[in-house]
Amino acid sequence: MQLLTVSGPPSSGKTSIIIHLAKQYQTTGKQVGVVKFDCISTEDDVLYKENGIPVLVGLSGTICPDHYYVANLLTAIEWGKNKNLDLMILESAGLCNRCSPHIKNAAAICVIDNLMGARTPRKIGPMLKFADVVLITKGDIVSQAEREVFAFYIRQSNPKAMIFHVNGITGQGCGELPAVLELQDADETALELRFLMPAAVCAYCLGSTDICEENTLGLIKRIDIDA
Repeated sequence: MQLLTVSGPPSSGKTSIIIHLAKQYQTTGKQVGVVKFDCISTEDDVLYKENGIPVLVGLSGTICPDHYYVANLLTAIEWGKNKNLDLMILESAGLCNRCSPHIKNAAAICVIDNLMGARTPRKIGPMLKFADVVLITKGDIVSQAEREVFAFYIRQSNPKAMIFHVNGITGQGCGELPAVLELQDADETALELRFLMPAAVCAYCLGSTDICEENTLGLIKRIDIDA
């Protein structure tokens, strides 16, 4: 079974892109399924089911969605095997610009939209910097100059990625994706992230809400006032 990770900020168009991509693979006779990771709630599973795409939903709740994603990855893979999937797409929550959902030896896509501000790519970490393909959505709402500047900053953040302008509603621009994505079989017994997850071990991680000096213990990074 092949794995594909799709990451990106909320409401950037990940689900729409995945549906268009899955339909293209289905026309070749391949079985495609999606594991949707989110934080509080999601209705995307309804869209997947309406389009005949098997879906598994994981909601992290009070747990960091990135760590929840990694902790449940092997369970998701087992689900995909039981469904006899040829391709399983992992859609991350994308709630943290520091998230690191991409897996070695598995294709990686980052979806980002033009409305986030030209310099936003500089603020996004591993989910953009370590993607194989970057898809830019909502380009029909901005000018050509804005699209080019936005793509320029993406290229600065990730010089190696292939960049495509796509339309999540119509699917325009998605037709080339199956050809450019060289999906590889990931070894489920030796999966490894492309980059480190965000790290935090403190009283707030254990559920404390009190703002006090005693809670600022553990793996803490202090602000540099002199800077």
